[in-house]
Amino acid sequence: MAQKAYSLSHTKWTCKYHVVFTPKYRRKVIYNQIRSDLGEIFRKLCQYKGIEIIEGHLMPDHVHMLLAIPPKYSVSSVMGYLKGKSSLMVFDRHANMKYKFGNRKFWAEGYYVSTVGLNEATIAKYIREQEKADIALDRLSVKEYEDPFDRGPGRK
Repeated sequence: MAQKAYSLSHTKWTCKYHVVFTPKYRRKVIYNQIRSDLGEIFRKLCQYKGIEIIEGHLMPDHVHMLLAIPPKYSVSSVMGYLKGKSSLMVFDRHANMKYKFGNRKFWAEGYYVSTVGLNEATIAKYIREQEKADIALDRLSVKEYEDPFDRGPGRK
Protein backbone atom coordinates (compact mmCIF):
# COMPACT_ATOMS: atom_id res chain seq x y z
CA MET A 1 0.00 0.00 0.00
CA ALA A 2 1.48 3.32 -1.05
CA GLN A 3 1.83 5.96 1.65
CA LYS A 4 -0.11 9.11 0.84
CA ALA A 5 2.04 12.18 1.46
CA TYR A 6 0.13 15.25 2.58
CA SER A 7 1.38 18.75 1.90
CA LEU A 8 1.56 22.11 3.67
CA SER A 9 3.31 25.21 2.29
CA HIS A 10 6.86 23.94 2.65
CA THR A 11 6.31 20.49 4.08
CA LYS A 12 5.48 16.98 2.90
CA TRP A 13 4.23 14.79 5.73
CA THR A 14 2.61 11.52 6.77
CA CYS A 15 1.72 11.82 10.45
CA LYS A 16 -0.91 9.23 11.36
CA TYR A 17 -2.11 8.39 14.83
CA HIS A 18 -4.41 5.75 16.32
CA VAL A 19 -6.38 7.37 19.17
CA VAL A 20 -8.83 5.86 21.64
CA PHE A 21 -10.90 7.74 24.21
CA THR A 22 -13.94 7.03 26.39
CA PRO A 23 -17.05 8.76 27.73
CA LYS A 24 -17.00 9.88 31.34
CA TYR A 25 -17.25 6.90 33.74
CA ARG A 26 -16.96 4.70 30.61
CA ARG A 27 -20.73 4.74 30.33
CA LYS A 28 -22.19 2.82 27.41
CA VAL A 29 -23.94 5.82 25.85
CA ILE A 30 -22.65 5.82 22.26
CA TYR A 31 -25.57 4.26 20.40
CA ASN A 32 -28.53 5.20 18.17
CA GLN A 33 -28.93 8.96 17.64
CA ILE A 34 -25.88 9.96 19.69
CA ARG A 35 -23.71 7.60 17.63
CA SER A 36 -24.76 9.14 14.31
CA ASP A 37 -24.48 12.66 15.74
CA LEU A 38 -20.96 11.97 17.05
CA GLY A 39 -19.84 10.67 13.67
CA GLU A 40 -21.12 13.84 12.00
CA ILE A 41 -19.58 16.06 14.70
CA PHE A 42 -16.13 14.43 14.44
CA ARG A 43 -16.15 14.67 10.63
CA LYS A 44 -17.08 18.36 10.78
CA LEU A 45 -14.51 19.24 13.47
CA CYS A 46 -11.72 17.41 11.66
CA GLN A 47 -12.63 19.09 8.38
CA TYR A 48 -12.30 22.52 10.05
CA LYS A 49 -8.68 21.76 11.07
CA GLY A 50 -7.63 19.86 7.94
CA ILE A 51 -7.42 16.54 9.78
CA GLU A 52 -8.32 13.41 7.82
CA ILE A 53 -10.21 10.60 9.52
CA ILE A 54 -8.74 7.56 7.77
CA GLU A 55 -10.75 5.08 9.81
CA GLY A 56 -13.08 5.45 12.77
CA HIS A 57 -15.45 3.37 14.82
CA LEU A 58 -17.76 4.34 17.66
CA MET A 59 -18.13 1.53 20.18
CA PRO A 60 -20.80 1.76 22.94
CA ASP A 61 -18.19 2.76 25.54
CA HIS A 62 -15.22 4.13 23.56
CA VAL A 63 -14.09 5.68 20.28
CA HIS A 64 -11.33 4.46 17.92
CA MET A 65 -10.00 6.79 15.24
CA LEU A 66 -7.09 6.66 12.83
CA LEU A 67 -6.23 10.29 12.12
CA ALA A 68 -3.82 12.06 9.78
CA ILE A 69 -2.90 15.15 11.82
CA PRO A 70 -0.87 17.96 10.18
CA PRO A 71 2.48 18.53 11.94
CA LYS A 72 1.51 22.13 12.74
CA TYR A 73 -0.83 20.68 15.43
CA SER A 74 0.22 18.61 18.41
CA VAL A 75 -1.74 15.46 19.15
CA SER A 76 -2.70 16.79 22.58
CA SER A 77 -4.10 20.04 21.15
CA VAL A 78 -6.11 18.10 18.55
CA MET A 79 -7.50 15.75 21.19
CA GLY A 80 -8.40 18.67 23.46
CA TYR A 81 -10.14 20.35 20.54
CA LEU A 82 -12.03 17.20 19.44
CA LYS A 83 -13.12 16.16 22.92
CA GLY A 84 -13.95 19.70 24.09
CA LYS A 85 -15.94 20.85 21.06
CA SER A 86 -17.68 17.52 20.54
CA SER A 87 -18.74 17.50 24.19
CA LEU A 88 -20.34 20.94 23.85
CA MET A 89 -22.02 19.96 20.58
CA VAL A 90 -23.42 16.71 22.06
CA PHE A 91 -24.97 18.60 24.98
CA ASP A 92 -26.43 21.18 22.60
CA ARG A 93 -28.10 18.43 20.56
CA HIS A 94 -29.05 16.20 23.51
CA ALA A 95 -29.91 18.52 26.40
CA ASN A 96 -31.30 15.68 28.51
CA MET A 97 -27.81 14.18 28.87
CA LYS A 98 -26.53 17.06 30.99
CA TYR A 99 -28.22 15.47 34.02
CA LYS A 100 -26.08 12.33 33.70
CA PHE A 101 -22.89 14.22 32.88
CA GLY A 102 -22.48 17.26 35.13
CA ASN A 103 -20.48 20.31 34.06
CA ARG A 104 -20.95 19.56 30.34
CA LYS A 105 -18.06 17.09 30.27
CA PHE A 106 -19.00 14.13 28.10
CA TRP A 107 -15.54 12.57 27.73
CA ALA A 108 -13.31 11.09 30.44
CA GLU A 109 -9.91 12.66 31.06
CA GLY A 110 -7.08 11.35 28.95
CA TYR A 111 -6.79 9.25 25.82
CA TYR A 112 -4.60 6.57 24.24
CA VAL A 113 -2.45 7.47 21.23
CA SER A 114 -0.09 5.42 19.10
CA THR A 115 1.86 6.46 16.04
CA VAL A 116 1.18 4.57 12.85
CA GLY A 117 4.10 3.62 10.68
CA LEU A 118 3.95 1.25 7.76
CA ASN A 119 1.26 -0.90 9.38
CA GLU A 120 -1.59 1.53 8.63
CA ALA A 121 -3.66 -1.14 6.87
CA THR A 122 -3.38 -3.46 9.87
CA ILE A 123 -4.57 -0.80 12.29
CA ALA A 124 -7.41 0.28 9.98
CA LYS A 125 -8.53 -3.35 9.76
CA TYR A 126 -8.35 -3.69 13.56
CA ILE A 127 -10.53 -0.60 14.05
CA ARG A 128 -13.01 -1.81 11.42
CA GLU A 129 -13.33 -5.32 12.82
CA GLN A 130 -13.01 -4.75 16.56
CA GLU A 131 -16.74 -4.69 17.26
CA LYS A 132 -17.25 -7.97 15.39
CA ALA A 133 -14.46 -9.57 17.41
CA ASP A 134 -15.92 -8.30 20.71
CA ILE A 135 -19.37 -9.66 19.84
CA ALA A 136 -17.92 -13.05 18.85
CA LEU A 137 -15.91 -13.20 22.08
CA ASP A 138 -19.01 -12.35 24.12
CA ARG A 139 -20.91 -15.18 22.45
CA LEU A 140 -18.14 -17.64 23.27
CA SER A 141 -17.89 -16.60 26.89
CA VAL A 142 -21.60 -16.80 27.75
CA LYS A 143 -21.84 -19.24 30.62
CA GLU A 144 -24.61 -20.37 32.88
CA TYR A 145 -23.36 -19.33 36.27
CA GLU A 146 -24.60 -21.11 39.34
CA ASP A 147 -25.63 -19.07 42.36
CA PRO A 148 -23.31 -20.19 45.20
CA PHE A 149 -25.88 -19.15 47.81
CA ASP A 150 -28.74 -21.11 46.29
CA ARG A 151 -28.89 -24.45 48.04
CA GLY A 152 -31.36 -25.85 45.55
CA PRO A 153 -34.68 -27.56 46.20
CA GLY A 154 -34.91 -29.41 49.50
CA ARG A 155 -31.54 -28.17 50.83
CA LYS A 156 -31.29 -25.85 53.81
